Amino acid sequence: MPITVGQDTSKTRKTLEVNGKTYAYYSIPAAEEAGLGAFSHLPAALKVVLENMLRFEDGKTVSVDDIKAFSEWGALGGKNPREIAYRPARVLMQDFTGVPAVVDLAAMRDGIKALGGDAQKINPLNPVDLVIDHSVMIDEFGNPRAFQMNVDREYERNIERYEFLKWGQSAFNNFRVVPPGTGICHQVNLEYLAQTVWTDADQDGMEVAYPDTLVGTDSHTTMVNGLGVLGWGVGGIEAEAAMLGQPVSMLIPEV
Repeated sequence: MPITVGQDTSKTRKTLEVNGKTYAYYSIPAAEEAGLGAFSHLPAALKVVLENMLRFEDGKTVSVDDIKAFSEWGALGGKNPREIAYRPARVLMQDFTGVPAVVDLAAMRDGIKALGGDAQKINPLNPVDLVIDHSVMIDEFGNPRAFQMNVDREYERNIERYEFLKWGQSAFNNFRVVPPGTGICHQVNLEYLAQTVWTDADQDGMEVAYPDTLVGTDSHTTMVNGLGVLGWGVGGIEAEAAMLGQPVSMLIPEV
């Protein structure tokens, strides 16, 4: 499914050629040249959020004034309490909060089917990775077979859940499950899931490059900031909203 980008009224969208392929991207220097403000001295993390504003500027959820506020943030030493609508590139979930979210999607499919609609239209709009780690119990330890025995017992205990998640992974677009025994949620995110820069086609078929950002339902999600990937820990309801394409309402963050 193509990503949706905004109006870009200030013409900050530029192109970059890499290995013979052309990508679009949203340029902060171009925003400065367009008179939107002085952004060169912003912290790197805020530049990632600013790029998000440039890419999704639509005059409704993200306005030109929201973009200009980042310059004011710098002039006021980080004291501009403006509320913005941030759209993460992806969502990270652990099993305690992620499984109920998948149940909600399944219930939505049942609901739309009961109304005579197409159940296949119910899907996460943003990519979701569900890492199963929080519920895994330790029954064996201190011997060479402990790891395998614990994983085997986890499947025995929760077989219905894993059958359901396996169905979900095949039924829904933009949804992946990382099985138990792979590792801890935020560490799997850091080592396997983060990409630093994503590329995807927009509604016009042009490949757009943009920074990796996420919200995750683990308080240690922020660990991925060490890679330059902007991540926040959120609650299950907020993550589910982001999964369904809703922006996260937040103040321009302090850095």
